[in-house]
Amino acid sequence: MLKRSRITMSPAELQAFLAEERVVTVATMGPNGRPHLMPLWYVTDGASISAWTFAKSQKVRNLERRPQATLQVEAGDRYEELRGAMLECDVEIIRGVEAVTAIGLALGARYVLDPSGAAGPERYALVAQQAPKRVGLRFHPTRVSSWDHRKLAVGVH
Repeated sequence: MLKRSRITMSPAELQAFLAEERVVTVATMGPNGRPHLMPLWYVTDGASISAWTFAKSQKVRNLERRPQATLQVEAGDRYEELRGAMLECDVEIIRGVEAVTAIGLALGARYVLDPSGAAGPERYALVAQQAPKRVGLRFHPTRVSSWDHRKLAVGVH
């Protein structure tokens, strides 16, 4: 069996990994033709990944020109612990304030605010105040490559 196929994550393992990790590095193509890399907080929604960012950011300008990105999520310090995923994606830029607010609320529930997911009026007001300056980014994977070096341990298949 090829080593590459031994370390590829199953769809369920990939979903669990993405739900567990907290930062995705987003690569877009800058105006000079070089990759532009930026970290984002994210939420998963079925097969897609969503985030929000300032509407005037460089990554949004890059995505307006070319709505494609490559995402990477990684974990581990030593070789035998390395896990990660690279996702080539088509990107949807979401500008509707209600939809952007919904993404902001999901991010707040995951990262900052009450982890119970309760969307109280104070949370809504805070996110709704920021939403008009932001856009949502929905990343739709077209190709996925994953690895989990922990599977290389003796006796693990």
